[in-house]
Amino acid sequence: MFKVLFKCLLFLSLPFWAVAQATSVVFLNPGNSTETFWVSYSQFMQAAARDLGMDLQILYGERNPQNSLDQARELFQRAQKPDYLMLVNEQYVAPQILRMSQGTGVKLFIVNSPLTEDQRALINQSRSSYSDWIGSMVGNDEEAGYRMLNELLLKHGPVPEGQSIDLLAFSGVKVTPAAQLREQGLRRALAEHPQVRLRQMVYGEWNRQRAHEQARQLLQRYPQTQLVWSANDEMALGAMQAARELGRKPGGDLLFSGLNSSPEALRALIDGQLSVLMAGHFTIGGWALVALHDDALGLDPRRLGGPDWQLPLFQSLTRAQAQQLLRLGDQAGARVDFHGLSAQGKPDGYRYPFGLQLLLR
Repeated sequence: MFKVLFKCLLFLSLPFWAVAQATSVVFLNPGNSTETFWVSYSQFMQAAARDLGMDLQILYGERNPQNSLDQARELFQRAQKPDYLMLVNEQYVAPQILRMSQGTGVKLFIVNSPLTEDQRALINQSRSSYSDWIGSMVGNDEEAGYRMLNELLLKHGPVPEGQSIDLLAFSGVKVTPAAQLREQGLRRALAEHPQVRLRQMVYGEWNRQRAHEQARQLLQRYPQTQLVWSANDEMALGAMQAARELGRKPGGDLLFSGLNSSPEALRALIDGQLSVLMAGHFTIGGWALVALHDDALGLDPRRLGGPDWQLPLFQSLTRAQAQQLLRLGDQAGARVDFHGLSAQGKPDGYRYPFGLQLLLR
């Protein structure tokens, strides 16, 4: 009797998180398992999951949307299904995964690349069929694309009256909403700056080697090019390599912009070869876990600005900020108190303060 009582008291003395089953999340990462951006994205998520006491599994799609669909199908058939599935609408896979999820009880949350307007309209017609789709969290991709061109022009300086300046642009995968939104931002900036001539936009598919090959051709076709806009850092780095091979000087007679915060891109910004670098959205997965943690607690996302969050995450890095991110490396998530960001116990009107400022302190 004493032993039974002792065990009961011992059980009751354990903290709640040690007794309760951890909230389980599977993330379908669309990138390659060796791809700098998506690996850093996963590392930030893992730091968040540890701090929040969540069970996180990450499955890489290796840039093949069929892999993501097969992974989703397999987990919906598991005897022990996860509480949540996080996915990216890369190459338009989200509607099919939403359809597969019906009746499984797994809650779905979309990050980074949202549903397109057409997809959302179709799904909203039968939203009751997708009651387990609980929300989304994305960055301000359109604004990032817009600001990259504007900041390139600031670095270049005024264009004399009556003259023009040539621009090349490298977008990502054509059927990825994030790439489309960044393109929209570029075109908004172009409409405000008629002195800039977009000579050609190509789809580098986020790939350095592909952008390198494209840039070798384009820079010879348009030798007067002075500005290069790229929807990610890998394509910018590939185009910069091509420029150097053709005798051009990145950061000198040819100005480049990029997006993301790989170590190589950060170093290129620090040494002046990359003129503009937007970053911040590698954190979305970690922030999304905070929202899922609070959903599991029963907190109403509408009280917190959700269930569909568009966050102003992108910012143009200074050289000092690039140096700080470079020093943090894969330990960036260790600087963040994710549990302290939870809305649990916070007053009405609380909004998640997500952003790079939580790392760059």
